[in-house]
This record gives sequence, structure tokens and C-alpha cells, in this order.
Amino acid sequence: MVLTLVAGCSSGGGGGDGGKPPRATPTTGAAPTASPSASSSGTPVPAPTGPAFTPDPKRAPRDAAAAKSLALALVAGPDDWGPEYVKRTPYLSEPGAWPVLDPGCEWELGTPPGSVLYSVTAYSQIPAAGGKGPLRVAATVTVHRTDSDADWEMAGTLEEALRCPDQQLRQGERISRLLSLGVPYGTANNTYATDTLLERGSYLNDAFKGPQFYTWMQTRVAQVTVAVVVKGAPGYTEADITAAQARASVIMQDRAKKQLGAQS
Repeated sequence: MVLTLVAGCSSGGGGGDGGKPPRATPTTGAAPTASPSASSSGTPVPAPTGPAFTPDPKRAPRDAAAAKSLALALVAGPDDWGPEYVKRTPYLSEPGAWPVLDPGCEWELGTPPGSVLYSVTAYSQIPAAGGKGPLRVAATVTVHRTDSDADWEMAGTLEEALRCPDQQLRQGERISRLLSLGVPYGTANNTYATDTLLERGSYLNDAFKGPQFYTWMQTRVAQVTVAVVVKGAPGYTEADITAAQARASVIMQDRAKKQLGAQS
């Protein structure tokens, strides 16, 4: 798949050590639609109804145990990123870990909203070698109670970053100059998922000389969202990074469709 990022509104960035788990808590009322596209005149264009696959309601997880089993089956490990990647230590996030962007645009640990059945992040990397820095990546799978809850999370993520184009990940690490794009089904070559969010920016690490490329992508498949994030490192090009990110994202999307009984 090929998706083009255009300069638009700024959006939130990856939380914690690289993963960007969803944090938006659903409110009462109708679920939001997929992120709208715009015509050349700037008038919003309604998004298409959805991709041509139908999840099997009987296979949808309804409790935390089923959601955990699904999430662990979907989340991308090092082999899904590429042959040079290995597990980081720790490899999986702690149960219940939930990064939250505070009012000062800094990430901290919070509590998952009640709409989330289970969420997990897997951390991988290419270790530093041959003059290249460590290329760190993360994949997150979040299983919501309903499709509507997943929609709220996607919408909330976009809203969240409007206030924080520059974010502190942790001591010595931050992201800045973030640009984001919502890509609903049927726009910008999105024929694979109900909704996709893309983000690009600069990754600043005190251990590196100069800014590195930062990229994050989140996709919704039914009640599940999958996210992939890469924090660039010296010696790696934007093409290197986006190719690995696309690979891991597609693998998780395909797994979600198969596990949920989707017919494409």
C-alpha cells in the first residue's frame, strides 16, 4: 500500500518508549465517523461506508481473556518488521500499562478506559552496529468492546495532538513538528481498513546528533486497532523506516481479518 502524507493539522505522537496505545475514552452519544477527507474546495467529503470485508460477530472477543488471546496473536514481533530486528528487553508491555498525554504534553502512565478489553505493545529493534544507531520500533494492539469504541479512540487521537505538536516521550527523548493525516476507507489508496491515521515528525534523542525521522501509523479493523511506530536513528533513511513500518502494519491487519472471520 502507498499512502501520501500531506501537510495538515498536527496530531499527537507516540507515547512512552515508542508505542502509541489509544487513550481516548468514549463519551455518550453517536460514534464519530471515519476521519473525513476534503474536496479541492475544502468542503468535507463523506467517507465511504467501509472496506469490503465482514467480520464474523461470533468471533468478536467479549471479555478480557478472549481479547488478550486475540491481541497476543496479532501483535507484530521482530520477524514481522524484518530479518535484522530482535526483541528488546522488556519485550512486552506490562498488563494494564496505559500511556497518557498530560496537559503539559508529557507522557505518563495512566489507567485504561473501560471501553478497552485488552491492550499490548511489543518492542523490537535493530541493535546499533556498523556506525548505525539503534533503530527502535513498537507495535500495539488494542481490543475494544465495540467498533464504536474503536472509532472514538481514532477520533480522540487526532484531537489530542492538535494541542501537542511537540511532546516529551521521556527524559532525553521527544518528538516535534508533527504532521498527521486521517485516511478513511476509499481515500488515498486506503482499500484495506475502515480508518487509518498517519503521523510524521522529528525524533530528538540526547544520544543522537541531530533530529531523526519519526513515523507512526494506526489502523482500525472492526473493534481492533493496530499501531506501529518507529523512532529513527543515525544511518537509516526515511525509506528504510517506512518500508518496515508498512510491512508490520499489513501483517497485523491481515491477522486481525483472519482472526475475526473477515472476508475480503
